[in-house]
Amino acid sequence: MVFSLEHIFIFAAIFLLNIDLCLCACARAEYEINKECCPMCAPGSHVYRHCTEFVSTTCVPCVDSFTSEPTDLLQCFSCAVCDTGQGLQVKTACTRISDTVCEPLEGLYCTNYEKGSCTQAAEHTQCRPGQYIKQKGTARDDAECAECKNGTYSDGSLEMCKLHTKCEDLGLDEIKPGTTISDVECGNKINLIQVALIVGILVLIPVVAVVVVLKSRHKSSRCSDQNAEKEQATKTELKTLTP
Repeated sequence: MVFSLEHIFIFAAIFLLNIDLCLCACARAEYEINKECCPMCAPGSHVYRHCTEFVSTTCVPCVDSFTSEPTDLLQCFSCAVCDTGQGLQVKTACTRISDTVCEPLEGLYCTNYEKGSCTQAAEHTQCRPGQYIKQKGTARDDAECAECKNGTYSDGSLEMCKLHTKCEDLGLDEIKPGTTISDVECGNKINLIQVALIVGILVLIPVVAVVVVLKSRHKSSRCSDQNAEKEQATKTELKTLTP
């Protein structure tokens, strides 16, 4: 195969370029700046002054901030803030080598995670009357609710529905049937005969009282008439005996 002069120049340029790239490639823990391969700063610090041909990179510690990996940055990252207004609290405080880790407040669960830290939280679902708590809520998962079956009930705060009370076991009658949100009501039923007797007695008492009062008045009136008659007879007799 015959190569032209043009081909030879192209091959030479590619070869020289590869050599240049190899010479300029920096190590994994280095970064290139001003054609120099400078050592990166360790986690927990940042670059204060880049290296030169004669001086290595100058690094300084992070203050109220962090870097979690070797870096060529001139500033550290700001620490995340766990906003209680967003339902968050601090789980792990920020250090020079790690960011703040947030978690939900009590009674809430995380709805969004970023790099292992919660960034948004919401309240656990509250089960309604007629439901029971199938699965309690955690910091990572919402609560789960399920419906009570017939013959059981719950006000929504129970982890298992309660069975309806059997009134006959208590020697009582069922006054009101139970539902999925309330128990049955037990008591003693009043039969019709008892009701009739009570009503009859209540009606009879005032009638008897009226009769007694009338008889008493009638008796008093008769006694008064008899006394008047006796008194008149006595007066008449006295007149007859008087000369």
